[in-house]
Amino acid sequence: MNKLLIVANVDWFVISHRLCIAREASKQGWDVFVACEDTGRKNEIEVDGITFVDFKFSRSGTNPLNEIITLSKFLKLYKEINPDVVHHVTLKPVTYGTLVGKFLKVKGILNAVSGLGYNFTGDRKGVVQTLMIKLMRFGFNRRNVTFIFQNEDDQKALDELKITTIKNKVERIKGSGVDLDIFSESEFPSFDRIKVLLPVRMLWDKGVKELREASGLLKNKYKDKFQFILAGMADEDNKAGVPAQYLQEWQDGDYVKWIGYQKDMVSVYHDSHIVVLPSYREGMPKTLIEACAIGRPIITTDAIGCRECVDEGINGYKVPVYSIKELAEAIEKLALDQGAIIKMGKASRLKAEREFDVKNVVQKHLSIYEDLKSNLK
Repeated sequence: MNKLLIVANVDWFVISHRLCIAREASKQGWDVFVACEDTGRKNEIEVDGITFVDFKFSRSGTNPLNEIITLSKFLKLYKEINPDVVHHVTLKPVTYGTLVGKFLKVKGILNAVSGLGYNFTGDRKGVVQTLMIKLMRFGFNRRNVTFIFQNEDDQKALDELKITTIKNKVERIKGSGVDLDIFSESEFPSFDRIKVLLPVRMLWDKGVKELREASGLLKNKYKDKFQFILAGMADEDNKAGVPAQYLQEWQDGDYVKWIGYQKDMVSVYHDSHIVVLPSYREGMPKTLIEACAIGRPIITTDAIGCRECVDEGINGYKVPVYSIKELAEAIEKLALDQGAIIKMGKASRLKAEREFDVKNVVQKHLSIYEDLKSNLK
C-alpha cells in the first residue's frame, strides 16, 4: 500500500480545506497520514483509516534557531513515515517539506500554494523572504514536484522569482471547493435589517481595519438599517492576527456584533444578506466560495484570489485594496437595493455550480496522486 502524507499547519485548517481529499484517498487504497497541530479536533481527522500525527510548528516564526529546529522536525517526521507521496499545504510546509523531501529522495511531492502567506504580503521583502526564496529554489529544482496554484497571480509570482522551473508540473485548481449539498442555496432572512457578514479569521490582511472604518462611515445614517456580523476567531498566534481587544472595542452588540468562531457556518451564511471580504491578498478564499454556494452577493477587493470570486456587477462588487470610502459606498449601494441582492445571490450560486464543486476538486487531487504514484514504478 502506497503511503500518502499530508502536511499542514493546524487541524481545523485540514478539516475545512483538505479532509474530504484525505478521506477519499484512504477509500481508494492509500495509507493516509495527516500531520498538523492538534488544537483539540484530531478525532475529526482520525476517520476512514486516516492516521493523525500531532505535528506543531510556528506558522509565521522567523527566529533562525527555532526555524532550524522546525526543519529538523520535518526531517524526523519524513524519516519515520517514509512516505511515497507528500502533499504540502500552506507555505512553510511547502518550503521546508520540499527541501527535506529532496534530501530524503521522497519520490512524489505535491505543493499546494494557496496564497503566498504572511512573508509575501504587504511590503515584507526582507531577509526572511530572501532566505525563503533561496530555499524554495533549491528544494523545488527536481522532477516529480507538482504544484497546485489557486490563481494565476501566485503562479506568475513564483515564475518571475525563478522559484518554479520547467522540471515542475503545474496544475490550476480554484480553491478547495465547496460541498454544494451542505452549502445549499437558501432564502434570505427578513429584509427589515440588512446583515453584512465578514466570515474569516480576524487577521489584518483580511481587511478588518478597513471594514471597521467603512462601517464607521455608515453608522450615523444606517445604524438601525444595517448590521455587521463578524464571524471568526481572533488568531493571535498569527503575526497578522487582530487582537481580541480591538474587536471588542469595535462591536457594540447591535450595529456591529462579533460572534467569534462558529462551527455551524451554514446557518451563519443563511442568516446574512451580503458577504464582505476586503482582503489584501488570498489564494482562493474559501469563505467567498461558500458564500457563492449559499447564494449571497459578495463585496470584496480587486486583490489576488478575491477577484476570481466576483464577476463585477453580476454577483457582487470589487473595490480597491485598502480602500475605505469605496468599500463603504459599495456596501451602501448593494444594501439599499433588495432586488440586486436577490439577483446577485442567484448569480453567485450559479457561479459556484460552474466553478467550485468540491467533487471536481477531490477528483483532480486524486488524479495528481495517481500520476505521482505512477512515477514511482
